[in-house]
Amino acid sequence: MAASAMVGASGFGNWARLAAQQSLTQDQLLEFDTFGNVSLIHVTDIHAQLKPIYFREPSINIGVGGNKGAVPHVTGADFRKLYGINDGSPTHYALSSGDFSSLAQAYGKVGGMDRVATVVNSIRAARPDALLLDGGDTWHGSYTCYHTEGQDMVNVMNALKPDAMTFHWEFTLGSERVQELVEGLPFAALGQNIFDAEWDEPAEDLFPPYKFFERGGVKIAVIGQAFPYMPIANPRWMFPEYSFGIRDERMQEMVDEVRAAGAELVVCLSHNGFDVDKKMASRVKGIDVILTGHTHDALPEPVLIGETILIASGSNGKFVSRVDLDVRDGRMMGFRHKLIPIFSDVIEPDKDMAALIDAERAPYKADLEEVVGQTDTLLYRRGNFNGSWDDLICDALISEREADIAMSPGVRWGPSLIPGDDITREDIWNVTSMSYGEAYRSEMTGEFIKVILEDVADNIFNPDPYYQQGGDMVRIGGMAYRCDVSKPQGERISDMTLLKTGEAIDPSKNYVVAGWASVNEGTEGPPIWDVVESHIRKLGTVTLEPNNSVEVAGL
Repeated sequence: MAASAMVGASGFGNWARLAAQQSLTQDQLLEFDTFGNVSLIHVTDIHAQLKPIYFREPSINIGVGGNKGAVPHVTGADFRKLYGINDGSPTHYALSSGDFSSLAQAYGKVGGMDRVATVVNSIRAARPDALLLDGGDTWHGSYTCYHTEGQDMVNVMNALKPDAMTFHWEFTLGSERVQELVEGLPFAALGQNIFDAEWDEPAEDLFPPYKFFERGGVKIAVIGQAFPYMPIANPRWMFPEYSFGIRDERMQEMVDEVRAAGAELVVCLSHNGFDVDKKMASRVKGIDVILTGHTHDALPEPVLIGETILIASGSNGKFVSRVDLDVRDGRMMGFRHKLIPIFSDVIEPDKDMAALIDAERAPYKADLEEVVGQTDTLLYRRGNFNGSWDDLICDALISEREADIAMSPGVRWGPSLIPGDDITREDIWNVTSMSYGEAYRSEMTGEFIKVILEDVADNIFNPDPYYQQGGDMVRIGGMAYRCDVSKPQGERISDMTLLKTGEAIDPSKNYVVAGWASVNEGTEGPPIWDVVESHIRKLGTVTLEPNNSVEVAGL
């Protein structure tokens, strides 16, 4: 079947053109002409966000090599133009960063797992045998998730009744805890690329490569793909029993195996990241749908690679994707797709899920809600080089740890706050919570600092997606530099300057550097959330100037 023979339809429905929140209704958000015989529901990268939040999409997302200028590396006004999105519309607010603070006040918060439950239940009412698939990064990223070692999210997701999930940050709970939780799951924990490190054999006892489902008279195989670079991006010592990798040759073997066993539809539930999945789709034949995750991209239409459709469903509980498929004679003949934004003021919370969430949070309620300060500045995380949350974290590290330079990891998770918001303890944990959050303080030479920046830059801007192992660029406080994304490894970073003196960074001189989230075992220091809380309490009100300390070239 040529790809051109496949009929596809996608979009938001009529609400894309609605101008005001008041005219948005739940029925419009959920409107969908049921199609074909199979429905998939996809959520991913929830990062333990149980309650509605603000979440600003990135204003810069640089693509390199063959992905330069291709989605998801199109943002802002260019993105809106590409998809025909009206300025100021709900779609603009949901999918684009421009004018975020004022649109957030107009349209309200997004997400909330009680609202997600309403959407999932609505889809199941129309298609009772729909498959619900969770792309991972679920048991990580909040105060309650940290304190319950993921149990709050496990309980909430069990109530949502997914059919399968795959993994990334979950492994930073430690392999013993992961095993304990996975053994108790009432649904499939999939990962064809999760291997026993000692024997280099598939860890299939706990993580089967795939699972078959009979839905709509169709035999469906769901193949799991966990985050391939776990031991590089996260501390290897927390899960020494396991190795990962992309393993696309084995992925091809799994696709061939399920096809030989009669699979009429092959779905890959992936945490590779969008560009990695594009490359994998070009190399592995026979996958019908890749439900992609990790890079937090939210796209209103699938991307077609050969005969494979890629679905990107955003993050932080902000979206649910529905894909209806027409599968006949062992072939995908067509699809309909809708990326459903979870506008929390529009979608009615599911009462049972809301009660469960409140019960999970009850023991921690006073700590969560304690107000630490206020913000006059939009606090957000996303962007290839900096975000205001990380500027604040770097300021806290320099001030509280008496450092010349600060480093904050370029992670993508973390909700936003709009000007005038209180900053609660929960808000701080939402952008810092992890199982290795010690704030270190050490001396580094100028040369070593450059090596770190070059190494991270190559993780992000290597033209081959299979060598892109990180999140966004490490955030730097106290120092300016230039990054030429078009240069080869080792030549991207230049013009490093210490901000407090204006002097060029001396390769042979030592500087005091404070940071957090080191992957090294035995890192010592106070937890980053305590460092940030102390700093905000001293400020009272957070006011940040625009950060212009990174000059980006080679675009």
